[in-house]
Amino acid sequence: MIRIRKGIVKSLLSQRPGITELLVEVEGETQRGVNYDRLTGPINTGDEVILNTTAVFKNLGTGGAHFVMGNLSNPQMDISEEGHIMKVRYSPCQVKVLSLEEADSPYTSIMQQAEGLEGTPVIVGGLHSMIAPVAAALKKLGQGQLRVAYLMSDAAALPIALSKLVYELKEKGLIHATITCGHAFGGDYEAINLYTGLLAAKAVARADVIIAAMGPGIVGSNSTFGFTGIEQAEMINAINLLGGKAVAIPRISFTDSRERHMGISHHSRTVLGKVALTKATVTLPKVEADKMQQLLKQCEDSGISSKHDIAVIDAEAALAALAEYDIKVTTMGRSVHQDREFFLAAGAAGVYVSSLVQAY
Repeated sequence: MIRIRKGIVKSLLSQRPGITELLVEVEGETQRGVNYDRLTGPINTGDEVILNTTAVFKNLGTGGAHFVMGNLSNPQMDISEEGHIMKVRYSPCQVKVLSLEEADSPYTSIMQQAEGLEGTPVIVGGLHSMIAPVAAALKKLGQGQLRVAYLMSDAAALPIALSKLVYELKEKGLIHATITCGHAFGGDYEAINLYTGLLAAKAVARADVIIAAMGPGIVGSNSTFGFTGIEQAEMINAINLLGGKAVAIPRISFTDSRERHMGISHHSRTVLGKVALTKATVTLPKVEADKMQQLLKQCEDSGISSKHDIAVIDAEAALAALAEYDIKVTTMGRSVHQDREFFLAAGAAGVYVSSLVQAY
């Protein structure tokens, strides 16, 4: 069920392509709201709006804002004629896109001929925040010569506009193109599924390196397979099927209070040790001896070591690059200084691939 209320827009807080953040008065209180401009049109102070208030009512962290479902002060919108692929299909929010694969696309012939990744490295993350240290390392160590594409899946947020991080990385030249696949939408290019998304990153976006990960808002549980990051295994399989070089980022933390996420998270142990059917290079950050011993033992006990190649990488350069480019990123509310190993683990993949690409 959706909890629906009427509200009045009190002020606009910020705008970036595809999204407006605002304050809205609803049920006698002023609270934060989000308007997706591609879905519900432009919005202004004083507009009367229909709101999905479910997440705030449930006190959720993920999606913890009111979302505009309709603007009663400006209720009618028109769409462009080209394209006929629908995303978020058969819902009140279904949105038409011009997909790369369809006949109206200027890239139809390219996509029809694209059949493989030709060894292109694809760095696969299980959380959205991982893309920042990866991109920073690629920019710094690649001396700005590597063209990087980000492929966003539909395992979390669907509108890419929600991600302030992607907007910042693009503005600072760390990511050069974005592709949204499945029901995710709003990227520079739209793809129907993971496979054509990967192919488009290579053939259309002309990426030297691809970063593949969900958008903001992973869903998890205390069960073995009940988390959306399990898609990381499916991505590894797709990359290998298409002839790419899969590089997997393990989720690592020595700060998380939950035992199942200490060291290598149970998410990564499940994905890499049980679900992935094909091989990846799993990059571990070089850390203190006792922590390193725990990580290597977890790799051995979970089956990661027997299924994948392990590369231990000095990833300090990635954190230095984050600071140099002034990118402030958090994971589960924790900063780089508060959860250092998490960001080192992601950065290790960027450092590894930078050296890999430069070797050719």
